[in-house]
Amino acid sequence: MTDRIDTICVQGGYRPGNGEPRQIPIVQSTTFKYDTSEDMGKLFDLEAQGYFYSRLQNPTCDAVAAKIAALEGGTMGMLTSSGQAANFYAVFNIASCGDHVVASNSIYGGTYNLFSVTMKKMGIEFTFVSPDCTEEELNAAFRPNTKAVFGETIANPALTVLDIEKFAAAAHIHGVPLIVDNTFATPVNCRPLAWGADIVTHSTTKYMDGHAAALGGCVVDGGRFDWMAHKDKFPGLTTPDESYHGVIYAEKFGREGAFINKATAQLMRDFGAMASPQNAFLLNLGLESLHVRMARHCENAQAVAEFLAGHPKVAWVRYSGLPGDPYHALAEKYLPHGSCGVVSFAVKGGRTAAEAFMKHLRLGAIATHVADARTCCLHPASSTHRQMNDRELEAAGVPADMVRLSVGLESREDLIEDLAQALAAL
Repeated sequence: MTDRIDTICVQGGYRPGNGEPRQIPIVQSTTFKYDTSEDMGKLFDLEAQGYFYSRLQNPTCDAVAAKIAALEGGTMGMLTSSGQAANFYAVFNIASCGDHVVASNSIYGGTYNLFSVTMKKMGIEFTFVSPDCTEEELNAAFRPNTKAVFGETIANPALTVLDIEKFAAAAHIHGVPLIVDNTFATPVNCRPLAWGADIVTHSTTKYMDGHAAALGGCVVDGGRFDWMAHKDKFPGLTTPDESYHGVIYAEKFGREGAFINKATAQLMRDFGAMASPQNAFLLNLGLESLHVRMARHCENAQAVAEFLAGHPKVAWVRYSGLPGDPYHALAEKYLPHGSCGVVSFAVKGGRTAAEAFMKHLRLGAIATHVADARTCCLHPASSTHRQMNDRELEAAGVPADMVRLSVGLESREDLIEDLAQALAAL
């Protein structure tokens, strides 16, 4: 199979045989029938490939996960019910009570809350660092019990660009993997594994689906991190799992398959945040046009960002495609073909002016969603990031006056006219 993104988007993950369905079939079944208990027993012992219950695995979901893994250049993938579930599984698969994780503080508000509140209650402590921190500051955040480093390729909604190589180098010096949420860039515009990341996550609800039709997430393993070389750090992968017949995942499945097989056999079994076959089918339809849509999103967003940057009622604009953006140089390195369709900016007049501006939009809908075909707008401080105080908002790169504009696939002329009339109404 080719390694070119365009072809993988269209044909990756599923190769029909003679007389088989051309489109990925929706296997809408909870269970699978076997002739003997011995046949099913081999599946429970992880001695044979197959399906017995869709909470763990399903053919439709596996085909789509395989496509996303191929797009990212990874070895295995696993679909989840949402991006939140994907990030939880990716971290909890290797960190548990008493452990520590280093994370960028410039991440999606829901992920920040998952880490700083919910997983903290589970006994996992997170140290948040600026994505712009020095190597010395980054290394100082590690502890003997650190198990992973986490960041977002393009942060939602701060639009900071992660220096993947810097974070990967620090992670590997300390013997832990780098997990990167690649939702906004998608593998069309950046493949974090190629820059040193070890595990990639996605909220497939966003650009991958692209039409606000189905919630979903995905975890992809790069298959290169040597768990056995750090055996004492990762006992869940390097010692017998007594809840699953004493299997040692790193020995049985090697670097290429240990992480995802453990996440499936343990976490999906126990937490059950699985993707539905129907949603996986809808996700695949979105993936087939991802390479085409991302180019248009980026073209439209660039035009909108340039318009906003020149408008007298706009206080500031963040978009890495603008030459004056603080992340422009990193974007040229990691995202040479474009970043994403999201532009963050502030209207002069602060929080009140931002809320008034959005009320005047006609094409751009006020919605909590982002990164789909239709343009939508959000004030993060009063919605997705409302659990943060002003100090935390500033630290996360999401000031209280920020407006997040997700630029869709409409005519860029119409979008700019809509923005112009909304600004004129202030």
